[in-house]
Amino acid sequence: MKKRATPRGKSAPGRGKRQRSATGAESGAVETVQHEKNSNGNFQVIEQSDEDDIEDEYKHSSGDATGDMTKNGNDCTDETKTSCSFHRHVSCIITNEEVNALMKQNCKFKWETPAADIPKSKWVGTGEKMQETHDDHLHDVKEKLRDYWQHTLSDHLSSRMSFFSLCNSYRDIMHCNKKPFYLKGGVDSGTMDAYLMHSLNHVHRTRDVVIRNDAKLRNDADKDILEDGSYLDQGFTRPKVLFLLPLKSFARRIVKRLIQLSPLSQKDNAMGQFKTQFGESDDEMEKPEHSTKPADFDLLFAGDIDDHFLFGIKFTKKSMKLYSNFYSSDIIVASPLALKRKIDGEDGKEKDFDFLSSIEIVVVDHADVISMQNWAHLEAVFEQLNRLPSKEHGTNVMRIRPWYLDQHARYYRQTILLSSYLTPEMNALFNGLCFNYEGKVKMVTEYLGVLPKIQLEVRQVYERFDASSISEAHDARFDYFCNKVYPKIQDLDEGGGLLLFVSSYFEYIRISNFLKSKEASFCRIGEATSQQDISRSRLWFFEGKRKILLYSERSHFYHRYKLINMLGESKNPKCSVLFSRLDLLKLERIVGTSAARRLISSDKIMFVFC
Repeated sequence: MKKRATPRGKSAPGRGKRQRSATGAESGAVETVQHEKNSNGNFQVIEQSDEDDIEDEYKHSSGDATGDMTKNGNDCTDETKTSCSFHRHVSCIITNEEVNALMKQNCKFKWETPAADIPKSKWVGTGEKMQETHDDHLHDVKEKLRDYWQHTLSDHLSSRMSFFSLCNSYRDIMHCNKKPFYLKGGVDSGTMDAYLMHSLNHVHRTRDVVIRNDAKLRNDADKDILEDGSYLDQGFTRPKVLFLLPLKSFARRIVKRLIQLSPLSQKDNAMGQFKTQFGESDDEMEKPEHSTKPADFDLLFAGDIDDHFLFGIKFTKKSMKLYSNFYSSDIIVASPLALKRKIDGEDGKEKDFDFLSSIEIVVVDHADVISMQNWAHLEAVFEQLNRLPSKEHGTNVMRIRPWYLDQHARYYRQTILLSSYLTPEMNALFNGLCFNYEGKVKMVTEYLGVLPKIQLEVRQVYERFDASSISEAHDARFDYFCNKVYPKIQDLDEGGGLLLFVSSYFEYIRISNFLKSKEASFCRIGEATSQQDISRSRLWFFEGKRKILLYSERSHFYHRYKLINMLGESKNPKCSVLFSRLDLLKLERIVGTSAARRLISSDKIMFVFC
């Protein structure tokens, strides 16, 4: 893709007119709304102007701040300097023709390279092939950050460089083989550090350009900024980075690590505010004593498991402020649920999501856990990113970057999607809502499967049903169950029980209604089942008073109930699995990639694993 830097000394044709009409709001100071968290955990609305922001950041900045940006030749003081990834990315101007090409192109990965330290995995990507060496990818990082990380991370820095180099390319990234901290042998601190380092560098680079240009304009009050493209340095609003996480305990890890990776002269103040908001304990990393749950469950759901949180983080020269005004924040940390409710203006509150208009980096971490909540919330958030704001929020419209005014911001936004496994929904989001002009990078893994790890000798039968499209898959699976599977269930002897495990709430309700219509002997456990009904269902099933137990995947994920080991006591244990050709991503993690491909492509419809 041909890239053109913003011309200097010239203003874009019709620029003044486009800038003044971009937000559809009258110019002037606009008061913003801050969501602070009070002592009882609720959010309160506080009006706040940007006066404290200006005083905090720009006081004494003409000497110190400007000096920090210019004292080192490698610190990318020239916005058009091609060796600096940040300036190269934001200075490029793409045309409408290139935008149309981005929208029409199918995501075809043209190159591949082995994924360091991840067995049987490789990176595939579009555009130019990434460099396999990444020893000097800190050369264009802000000097203050670079020196601090080299001192703080020391021997651990090299292990962060592989993923940092991917992030620093500003391409969209989908890493769906990340080993999270709560799984056995899982260590994701390197990946987390890498995207936090990249985000910090992006935030500081953005603010440095603004501060430097502000200092120039203060020294030359008569300067016409339309004559010099170097003063086009802002978006519609200040927030530039968005972290989307499923649980508040994960947000705690992120915020704590942000503080540790930031060279703050008032770090004690930042850490004190952190402990006030998130507590003193690090119990999310500790397995509870005498727990009957699996170790991964205990670690995953340790700490604060609230799935409704939304707050801003503001960086100043000396410190970092949590729960800052959204419109004076640099980073937004949120759960998809809280952000969706904010967008919809629920609970009688005014709709307000203009602070998402200028997001340039989105990190979705632990997407597999989000998929067990409500994936539609995440999709709704992505739909609202980089839209024209409804109001003007104190931004100097004459300094807005041209690609914001052209409504091309979504094509500059970098999306980093992290998960421990891949789902069709993740693929759809990555392919359908991420159009970064820099290109895409995706991890591809060859799975061995988990069948050899099963200790009991169980006969596993895989039955394939036909489904021509994703939209027809649910109906096809349900029809196959009613017409082919249920008659076999009726013929089973009365000696053993049968567990029906379904992957979605929609299937759970349909099958439950079907069993009721057939007057089947069954009980059920779903995510909406009360504790009293759960205890009753487990007892009935254990004692054989109910022949069938209907059990949802989401309920198992959140509760991990211990069910009687029927397979160990049965004389003829058997496991039947229904799948279609659209279930390859799920199949390969169970039977292995090569076996899954055979199951999908074979002319046969039934397969047995012993």
